[in-house]
Amino acid sequence: MSISALQKERAKYQPKLPKSLKGNVKLVEGAKTESVADQKEIAELFPNTYGMPLITFEAADAAAEKQPVNVGVILSGGQAPGGHNVISGIFDGIKNIHPDSKLYGFLGGPGGLVDHKYMELTADIIDEYRNTGGFDIIGSGRTKLEEEAQFDKGLEIAKDLSLNALVIIGGDDSNTNACVLAEYYAKIDSGVQVIGCPKTIDGDLKNEMIETSFGFDTATKVYSELIGNIQRDANSAKKYWHFIKLMGRSASHIGLECALKTQPNITLISEEVAEKKQTLGEVVDYMAGIVANRAADGNNFGVALIPEGLIEFIPEMKVLISELNDLLAEGTESEKEFKMLKKSHRNEWVAGHLSETSSSVFSSLPSGIATQLTLDRDPHGNVQVSLIETEKLLGEMVKTRLDEMKEAGESAGKFGTQYHFFGYEGRCAAPSNFDADYCYSLGYTASVLISEGRTGYMASVRNTTAPADEWIAGGVPVTMMMNMEKRHGHMKPVIQKALVELEGAPYKYFVSKRGEWATGTEFVYPGPIQYFGPTEVCDQTTETLKLEQA
Repeated sequence: MSISALQKERAKYQPKLPKSLKGNVKLVEGAKTESVADQKEIAELFPNTYGMPLITFEAADAAAEKQPVNVGVILSGGQAPGGHNVISGIFDGIKNIHPDSKLYGFLGGPGGLVDHKYMELTADIIDEYRNTGGFDIIGSGRTKLEEEAQFDKGLEIAKDLSLNALVIIGGDDSNTNACVLAEYYAKIDSGVQVIGCPKTIDGDLKNEMIETSFGFDTATKVYSELIGNIQRDANSAKKYWHFIKLMGRSASHIGLECALKTQPNITLISEEVAEKKQTLGEVVDYMAGIVANRAADGNNFGVALIPEGLIEFIPEMKVLISELNDLLAEGTESEKEFKMLKKSHRNEWVAGHLSETSSSVFSSLPSGIATQLTLDRDPHGNVQVSLIETEKLLGEMVKTRLDEMKEAGESAGKFGTQYHFFGYEGRCAAPSNFDADYCYSLGYTASVLISEGRTGYMASVRNTTAPADEWIAGGVPVTMMMNMEKRHGHMKPVIQKALVELEGAPYKYFVSKRGEWATGTEFVYPGPIQYFGPTEVCDQTTETLKLEQA
């Protein structure tokens, strides 16, 4: 296998660990926990894994003799930089517990567990993937572990391989399913533990105990390099507005972090749009106003960052999407009727089956965007927002608004647009030093939780703005993060998504600066991720974490 010069050097990098994980480890139990909301319902659904204590690790004087542990690992959902280091951390952790421990990887995500597709991960294989991006060591998948029949099939292979535990590396939905699996295996006294690890570049799996999800740091550094390059181009050519859509379906953490790193002229924050109940027209007016003001200063160029999920946060669009999700829900009569229509007749049919207000909004959209809203749903039954070209919708509408302003004598500048969507570019990048260290620590933490017989926990590593030596490793019960939400028409327990906090320090700092970034050209050019060099360049955390923990 050919590898690049960077890969060769990165293979030599030894990730840093918290002091508490470097030698013998003792487990310290903290306070009993309860779910963030709906305590009664969650407690009833998870009688075996609810109310467990928080756990932290401390250095111990002596180690108790441990038995070998056999562990299965699953990569679930979309890719995020650092997944290979979580697996490396698990491997090294269980080998440290006992050299005869074994690690098995289930292939292609949770489906590999159900279909009994797996491989043993040996030292030779692991060493090839240390500090590399991607999930290609075993592949990932989006099969949902929700049915007892699936759990039972998984248990068959777990028994065949003499597994003590499964580690599920995923986002909020994957870890919700991990918790349901942990509860089921505990209920039937299967002897198989389940541990989760917090993964998502979106940054929306975070709370008091999970300071950041892995991959967020690397992905936002990759996007910020690209945004910086575009800003330099815009400032050089001085003739285009670049509308950049950024991945992140439910929250604007990526957009906010990239804005803090690069200081663009416009950054839309979905949560703010929802809080202010802004209409699509008001968002367009805001953007057009900034474009016109810059044009008045002779600056017919700029950069706008747009979160992927923005349209779901605009109240009128949120109602429309909710109605469309119900109308086109899989297996319904209306969905079957819709699919039998000629494509050219579908939008008209949809408009006739919506409420009067939503029909009016739907009909006002450019036809291409309206069509994108009716495409096949994702596995959760929701509109696939990544397929909706929100950046082009806003670009077209801003142009129309500026033309109206020009006719009224309110604007005299030129407006040319370039469109970009940054998503896949960041998901499999070689992890930054922060993510390489953080992921390795998460994996190692999972191995200790397993050796201590815990189940229904998520690996937790905190105090992450300090040097890695001072990080605090431990475990948080997954039930602590849960609430009840409506999914597919039914109330289900799910991990509560963390949206951008409008009272939080990162957002408040952004608000204090965005006015000057809008009128001036205050661009920052972060450049590529640095893996070698001074600590202040190579090991820096996100701006979000710095501001949150300042």
